[in-house]
Amino acid sequence: MTIETINHSIQQYKNQLLTHSLYEKVKTIEDLHCFLEHHVYAVWDFMSLLKALQNKLTCTTTPWLPIGNPEVRYLINEIVVAEETDLALDGSRQSHFEMYLNAMKSCGANTIPVITFLENLKSTQNIFVSIKQSVLHPKVKEFLDFTFRIIEEGKSHKIAAAFTFGREDLIPSMFTEILKNFQTNFPEIQLNELIYYFERHIELDADEHGPMAMQMIKELCDSETKWKEVEETAIQALEKRVGLWNAIEETILSKELVL
Repeated sequence: MTIETINHSIQQYKNQLLTHSLYEKVKTIEDLHCFLEHHVYAVWDFMSLLKALQNKLTCTTTPWLPIGNPEVRYLINEIVVAEETDLALDGSRQSHFEMYLNAMKSCGANTIPVITFLENLKSTQNIFVSIKQSVLHPKVKEFLDFTFRIIEEGKSHKIAAAFTFGREDLIPSMFTEILKNFQTNFPEIQLNELIYYFERHIELDADEHGPMAMQMIKELCDSETKWKEVEETAIQALEKRVGLWNAIEETILSKELVL
């Protein structure tokens, strides 16, 4: 099996995401807020996938030892540097999650629920308990639960599959579509930080992180069994992402019905 084989297998799921009706539903500032307040959980748990890979594929403990494949170490550390300490619009260093929170605040979206979720996580010290206790949409819970089940299972190639095919490989195309809608529908709203965040992701993921993540998959898959598990995980990750998009769309529509 090859990357090309997997890309062929998952194309229908990618098409569902890239042509999802959610994009057309984001018409008002309230819709935009709804999107951001749900999507932020995907921005956050992406960082957990990333750090799980770093823990698995590099040495993050002392005494230091030369763990794993140096090429893979380089790939994951390069991605970590950009995702965890990138340049924000004001020139400061921030993680992409922190950049996203600031972008939410600048356009009036509510960051209290996600901050409360993270505070609860500090208290429970158990991500699955925190997900269960949250008031998130069931499909958002399923999305998060899947991410952390993959992490808990501890198979590097499966974590990399969720990271690469469920996230990095999709981000440039998905965010380009979202960005077009934002620029068209909300010209009067303060979206500079949000647009910068999306454009930064498009730049990094299309030019650097996407190809790096694909190379990481190739390095990790040294058996047909692993290739098969990567394919299965990629499909599941995309199905959960479709579920997340469905959840946001349902929430937007339910708010319209109430109004």
